[in-house]
Amino acid sequence: MGWSQRDGRTESGVRAEPEPVFVELGEDGRRSLFRTETLLVLALSLGASGVSALISFIGSLTKPGGLKDQAATLNGSYAPGRPWLDLAWQLFGIASALVPVLLVAHLLTREGAPGLRVLGFDRSRPWWDLGRGALVAAGIGSAGLAFYLGALATGFNLTVVPEALPDVWWKFPVLILSALQNALVEEIIVLAYLLRRLDQLGWSPLAALAASSVLRGSYHLYQGIGGFVGNMVMGVVFVLAYRRWGRVAPLVVAHALLDIVAFGGYALLAGKVGWLPTP
Repeated sequence: MGWSQRDGRTESGVRAEPEPVFVELGEDGRRSLFRTETLLVLALSLGASGVSALISFIGSLTKPGGLKDQAATLNGSYAPGRPWLDLAWQLFGIASALVPVLLVAHLLTREGAPGLRVLGFDRSRPWWDLGRGALVAAGIGSAGLAFYLGALATGFNLTVVPEALPDVWWKFPVLILSALQNALVEEIIVLAYLLRRLDQLGWSPLAALAASSVLRGSYHLYQGIGGFVGNMVMGVVFVLAYRRWGRVAPLVVAHALLDIVAFGGYALLAGKVGWLPTP
C-alpha cells in the first residue's frame, strides 16, 4: 500500500496509525531511566517487602513481652480446614511473586541484553552451578543456624516457624516450590539485577555491595534484629561470590537448597528434637 503525503491516508483511503518514534537517550537520560526503573521494580517486589518487614518489626517491638516469645511464620495456611482452596491460594501466591522476575527479564531484553542470561542465569553450566551452589549452602546453612539460635537465646529474634501447613499430600511440594520462588526472586532481583543497575548508574562496588546487603537484611527484619543482621551478612557473601563468578545461577541454587532444608527439616523435626525452637 502506498502513502498519501498529504494527510497520512493510504491509497485505499484508510487512515493508518503513524509509526512509533524511539528517541535516543543521552547518558543522563539513560541513567534517569534506569534509576526510575530500578525504583519501580523494587517497589513492586523486595523494596515493598522491606517496608512491610519494618512495620512488622515495630509492631513486634511494641508488643508486650520479648521478641523471643513471639513467632514469625514463613509458610502458613491461607484456608485452614479447606485443603483444595488452601492449595489454590498457595500456588497463586507463588506464581504472582514470580512476576517481578519476569518483568526484570523483559526489561533486560528491551535494554538489548539477552534476558536473564546476561545475569548468568541459564543452563550453560548446570553441574558447575549445582556444585558451587551446594558448597555455598553448606557453609551458609551451618553458620546461619548457629547465629539464629544465638540471636534467639539473647532475645534479639522472634521464633521463626518455617512452615505451619496442614499435613496434606501437597505440603512438601508446596514447600519446595516456595523455596524455589524465594531463591529466584531474591537472587535475580536484589543481587544480580540490582548490582547491574547500580553499576550502570555509576555506584562504586562497595556502595553497591552495601545497598544490596542492607536491602536483603531489611526484608527479613520481621524476624528480628538477628534476621536482619544474619541476612545482611549472607548478602555480603553472595555479592562477593557473584562478582567473582559472574553468574547468579549457583546462588539461586544455594538459596533454594537453604530454604528447602529449612522448610522440610522443620516439618520433619519440629517437636521431635529439643534443640529446634518452636512456639
